[in-house]
Order: sequence, then C-alpha cells, then structure tokens
Amino acid sequence: MSMPFYVPPEQVMKDRADFARKGIARGRSVIVVGYDRGIAFVAENPSRALHKVSEIYDRIAFAAVGRYNEFESLRVAGIRYADLRGYSYDRTDVTARALANTYAQTLGAVFTQESKPFEIEIVVAEVGVDSDTDQIFRLTYDGSVADEQGFVAMGGASDAAEERLGTGWRPGMTLAEVLRLAVDVLGAGENGERRALDEGQLEVAVLDRDRPRRSFRRIVGPLLTRLLVEAPGAVEAPGAVEATAGPGSTETVAGESGSASSASPADGPGSPTPPS
Repeated sequence: MSMPFYVPPEQVMKDRADFARKGIARGRSVIVVGYDRGIAFVAENPSRALHKVSEIYDRIAFAAVGRYNEFESLRVAGIRYADLRGYSYDRTDVTARALANTYAQTLGAVFTQESKPFEIEIVVAEVGVDSDTDQIFRLTYDGSVADEQGFVAMGGASDAAEERLGTGWRPGMTLAEVLRLAVDVLGAGENGERRALDEGQLEVAVLDRDRPRRSFRRIVGPLLTRLLVEAPGAVEAPGAVEATAGPGSTETVAGESGSASSASPADGPGSPTPPS
C-alpha cells in the first residue's frame, strides 16, 4: 500500500500566491489617483470594448488587472449586489467599504478552497463630499484588503510605479496634472527606457464629486487630448458646464470646458454595459 502524497499547507498557499502574482504582473498597469475634484482612473488599455475600469453604482467605481474573465465576473456580481442593496434599503447604504468586504470574502474563498486562485487585483473606489472622505480599497488575489490613501498602482511593475507616484503626487492636484503624472508613470520602463503613450492606448475615467448622484464619467476624445497636452489650468472653466452636460457625457467633467455634444452614455448600474 503506497503512502498518500502530502504537501504542507504552507507550501500550497505559497505556490498559489506565487502563481497569482506572476499572472497579475503580466498585465498592463492601472493607476487610481485622487485629484482636487474626485478620483481618476488611468489604465494602459488599447481595447475600446474590454474595459478595465467601470461604474458600479452612483459614486462607486471598479478597476482591475489580471485575467479578464475573472475580474469581469466580480464586476457583474458587484453591480448586482449594489442594485439589490440600494433597492432593498436606500441608495446611501451602498458603500465601497461594504462592496470591498464582499469581494474580499469571495477572493479569500477562491484562494483557499479552489484548485486555482484568481489571477486578479482590484480597486473599489468611492468619491466623497471632499477629498478627506474619498475611499480607495485595494484587494489582492487572496482576499486581503488595504485602505489606500491618495493613489494606488496595480499590475506590471506596481512597486516601482507606486514609488514614482509617491514622489510626484500631492493633495489638491488638478485633473490635468494627475493625468499627466499617471501617463508619465505608465510610460516609465523598468530599465529606465520610456514609452510614449497616446490617447488610443489609454482608458481614462473619473469619479467627479461635483456631478449630481452618478459621478462616473469616461474621459475620451478632444477633452482627453486637451487634458494631456495643454498647460496646467488651461482647461479650467467655471462649473456652468455641469448644468448642460447630459448624464452620460464624456466630453466634459465638472469645471472643465469643452463641447457637450456627440457624447456616448457612460456605463450605468443595472443596465447593459461594456465589459470591464
């Protein structure tokens, strides 16, 4: 009679963690960073259909790196959770903290009970009434949750990216400033070489605290171009644009000038949305 094959539990956990980390590191980076009027999301993503950043609820957004099919299933589950909780209780009862706790339970169960862990890392962010009440939660493959302050980088060489963000970021930066900083960090290679990233290689969105209720907006087209290339303050304008921009406008954000026409709707909770 042969002896059963035995692997120490700590070795199993280590192997799963190494496997998940390698999968995440192969993904293109995503940067989440606070600015004076909200929270910005900048991802290196040339696809216009497969999104890494998405709206979850009124003032909550989701960003992820890693295997698309795995984080997409969590995104859809998060929208269903938020819709059900908001319908059963009140819209204000849907919070990023509660959603992060739910995701953590799912990720932890998969990591310990399934044969293969999720190769993903996600951020759940909620914009508050001011920068002090903004919340950014980072969740890793094993269900660990971290409450990040100001900024976070996921995927690729995330440690080096966070070090560069820590050097360049400061509270109160404008949207144009944080977008240029994020693109500069994304374009910095591990060996000192730099890559030029244009608008076609970027996925950019914001949680804009000055918007009523639904604060998520994608930044695309001429507005993104202006934010990336013009001098600081060049695109600032009175918030009157806010009154004319439609619920799904991607051509303007509060306090930014630009045309509000020919805009496509943003993702909406509980409705058909492009995958993220």
